[in-house]
Amino acid sequence: MALMPVDDALAAVLAGAHGLDTELVALEDAYRRVLARDLAALRTQPPQAMSAMDGYAVRAADVAATPATLRVIGEIAAGRPATIGIGPGEALRIFTGGVVPDGSDAVVIQEDTARDGDRVTVNEAVRPGRHIRPAGIDFKEGQVLLRQGHRLSDRDLALAAGMNHAALPVHRRPRLAMLATGDELVMPGTTPAPGQIVYSNGYALRALARAEGADVIDLGIAADTQEATQAAIRQARDLGVDLLVTTGGASAGDHDLVKGALEAEGTAIAFWKIAMRPGKPMMHGHLGPMRVIGLPGNPVSSYVCAVLFMVPLIRALCGMSQPRHVREPALLGADLSANDQREDYLRATLSHDETGRQVATPVDSQDSSLLARLATAEALIVRPAFAPAASAGSPCVILKLPL
Repeated sequence: MALMPVDDALAAVLAGAHGLDTELVALEDAYRRVLARDLAALRTQPPQAMSAMDGYAVRAADVAATPATLRVIGEIAAGRPATIGIGPGEALRIFTGGVVPDGSDAVVIQEDTARDGDRVTVNEAVRPGRHIRPAGIDFKEGQVLLRQGHRLSDRDLALAAGMNHAALPVHRRPRLAMLATGDELVMPGTTPAPGQIVYSNGYALRALARAEGADVIDLGIAADTQEATQAAIRQARDLGVDLLVTTGGASAGDHDLVKGALEAEGTAIAFWKIAMRPGKPMMHGHLGPMRVIGLPGNPVSSYVCAVLFMVPLIRALCGMSQPRHVREPALLGADLSANDQREDYLRATLSHDETGRQVATPVDSQDSSLLARLATAEALIVRPAFAPAASAGSPCVILKLPL
C-alpha cells in the first residue's frame, strides 16, 4: 500500500466523524464539554440600570455647578431597590449593584462628596449616565452568546450561569479503548529483564485523550500472539467503544500483528503507512461502528501521530466545529537540510527574538525513541515533503504541543 499524504490521512480519519449523542449536564460538570446547540440568554443582564460605584444617585443637572448640596432621602443597596425616586435637589445613597432610582441619571462617587447628616455636598460635576450600567449592557434576553460546536471554557461557564442556565446541552464524551502490544513491555516500577523496556506510551496518550474530552478504558498490554491481539480487539468491540487506539505492532515485521488481527476481526483498513516522519507505520479503519487508529510503537512516533490524528478525531466526536489543529508562523532557530518525500514533524523548543516573533529551534536529536527530548519540546516544526534546505531565521510553520 502506497504511503498516504498526511492531509489525505487526516481527511480519512475525520470523514463522517461528528458529535455524538446529546445529553444535558449540570453547569458544574460542563467544563470543556462541547455545546450541542446554540445557547441563548434567558434573561437580560443587568435587568435594570445599576450603579457601577458606591456613591450617591443624583440628577446630573443638580450638580452641574459645584459645590452643590443635596438632601439625602434614603439609601439603596444591591438587592434592595428604592421604593421612592428623587426630585430636584435630592439624592439617594447608593452602593455598587444598586438599582438606579427613578429620577436619577448619574451617580457621584463617594470620594467626590462630603456628608453631613442628611446633607451631602458634591464637589465634582458629573454628566448624565456617569457610573451607571444601563439595562442590557452585558446581554439581552434571547441573545445567542454561545454557539453549537464550541468547547466551554471556565469563562463560558460564568457566562452561561449569568444567562440563567443551570444545565447545558452537550455532546456525550467519546468512549476510547487503548491497547498496547508487545512482549517486550513491562510496567513502570518493575525491573526489566534483558531485552525488555518499560511501557510509557499509554500514559501520555491516555492523558492526551482525557484532556480532549474522551472517557478512556485501558485494555492493558496484549501479548505478541494473534489470539491475544484478536481477543483484545473483540473486548473493545464488545464494550461498545467509539474509538480503539492501539500502540505498537503496526509495522511489517513478523511480530507486528495488529493489522492482521484487525482484519481477521473484520476491520476495514482505510490506510496503512503515511508519508510522514516520525510515524510512517500508522493505520486507520472501522470495525462496525467502532473507529480504529493504530499508532506506531516508538514513543515519539506514537505521540506525534496521536496529536495529529487521534486528537482531531476525539474533538470531532465531541462535537467541536473546528477539530483540526491551528498552525502558527515562526522563525527557524537553526539550519535545516532539505527534506525527502515524507512530511517532517520536528520536535522543537520555542523562544522569541528581539521583536517578539516566535523562534522554533529543533531539539538536538530527532530519534523517535527519545522521551527526554519529547518532554522538552514545546512545538512541532512542520516541513512539507521535498522542502528545500532552510537557514536559521527563515520562516517556518509550527504546531504547538499541549501544555
